Formats: sequence, structure tokens, C-alpha cells
Amino acid sequence: MKTYIVIPTHNEERFIAKTLNSLVLQTLIPKKIVVVNDNSTDNTCSIVNDFIHQYNFISLVHTNASTDHMPGSKVVRAFYKGYSTLDTDYDIICKFDADLIFPTDYLEKITNSFKQDSSIGMVGGFCYIKKNQNWVLENLTNKDHIRGALKAYRKACFKDINGLKSAMGWDTIDELLAQYHNWKIRTENELHVKHLKPTGNSYTPKARYKQGEAFYSMRYGFWITLIASTKLALLKKQPSLAIDYLIGYFKAKRKKHTFLVSEIEGKFIRNLRWKKMKQKIL
Repeated sequence: MKTYIVIPTHNEERFIAKTLNSLVLQTLIPKKIVVVNDNSTDNTCSIVNDFIHQYNFISLVHTNASTDHMPGSKVVRAFYKGYSTLDTDYDIICKFDADLIFPTDYLEKITNSFKQDSSIGMVGGFCYIKKNQNWVLENLTNKDHIRGALKAYRKACFKDINGLKSAMGWDTIDELLAQYHNWKIRTENELHVKHLKPTGNSYTPKARYKQGEAFYSMRYGFWITLIASTKLALLKKQPSLAIDYLIGYFKAKRKKHTFLVSEIEGKFIRNLRWKKMKQKIL
């Protein structure tokens, strides 16, 4: 199976070399890697160019998605800038962050998962962050969710979900829509990926409302939004964030923000969310 990788970057001079090095040393080498320089003002491009001179399957493109580091839309726009330079002769398309160190067998193992079961649409490992000299799970989501930092899609699944939504919550909507189209999501517990820059470290202050707006746009409704907001805020060990998320939800509702899914998809998503919550309780 041919794997293409797109890596959006913005001022990643501290980490991008480690990410690329971990990818060029894979037991199963990707066919193409596109690094997208999104308005970087540091040495990111110079570092990437050093790799390009050594590896002919790596390329670099430039974009100016935004000077604001807002979650969601910025990274997806940058992803598509890179994706637009690729042909369609791939089996697996990956969106990876530029601050990760992958185990050497990462691509081989996710490829094997896709090969073993043709109904699997997405595969991923888990992000680990360094705390007190130890690498520990970055526990922000359920174990059945693939983090936005390391998404890998089967081509047919990627087409069924109509690609990535340019909005906060894209990395949740993709999995919900994949399940709507009867694709399975697989997470591989043994694949530990080192996340060098913990999630949200560089988000702007106004980003705190975006999560609630995303819940509205996914047609969660109030009660699921309340539960999801409380859970996420507690996982981040910042309980007050739940209030910000709810403010964002009601702001979006008042302004009648555009929904990112259809009514039918929204009903499926709500039913799926309630089903999974009931399974945990029971």
C-alpha cells in the first residue's frame, strides 16, 4: 500500500528535523512526504530543505493560512495546500503534526492493520508527552479516538467523508462520519508516538470558545455538549474551561453558525454518542 504524508508546519525549527528523521527511518518508507510551510518566520524551511536534498520523496510547499494559531481551520487549510500538490495514486493518506517522533515500525503496523481488515477506514497510535523524565499518555480523549496529530485514512474512507472539514472539531467529525459510512476506526495501543509540544500550548486566548462552537456545528445538542465540555475540561485539569465551551456553544447557536454535518448525519452522531455513553455506564 502506498502511503502519502502531509505535514503542516508553523515555526517548527525545534522539532521538524526529529519528525522527518523518524519518518525516513521507518521500516516501511512512505512514498511521498509533503511539508507545508505555513507562514514560518524561523529556520523551518532551511531544515526541511536539508532533508529534501537527501530524500527525493520529500517536498516543501508554502502557504499563508493565518498568522493566528487557531485550532482547526488553519491546520486543515495548510493540509490541503500540501494535498493539492499530490497525485491520487495512494492507498493511505496521512495528516501528521510537525512535532512528533514516530517509532520505526509505525507506518508498517498501521499499513498491516489496513491490509488485515478492508472495513477499517482509519488507523492511529497514541501521543505520549514527557513528564518528570518519563513519557506518559497525553490523556485528552477516549482510547478509541485517533488524535488529530497523527491521522491516517484509507483512500476510500477519505473520499466517503469528503475529506477534512476546515473547522475546529475536524478530527472528531472525520471519525463520526467514517462510522456513518460504516467504516471502522482502529487505535493501536502499542504504537507510542512522542509528542514534543503538548496540545494547545500555542493557541491564542480566543481559541477557548472554539470548542463549544465545534460542538454546535457537529449538531451535538445541549446535553451532549454539556457532558463533552465537562469531560474535556476535567481531562485538561482546567474545570473553568467547561464554561468557556458552553459560552462558545451558545454564541454559535445565537449567530446560527453553519452546521458541518447534515441533519441525518447529526442524528446519527447524537445516537452514536448516547450509545457510547450508555455502554460506559453499563
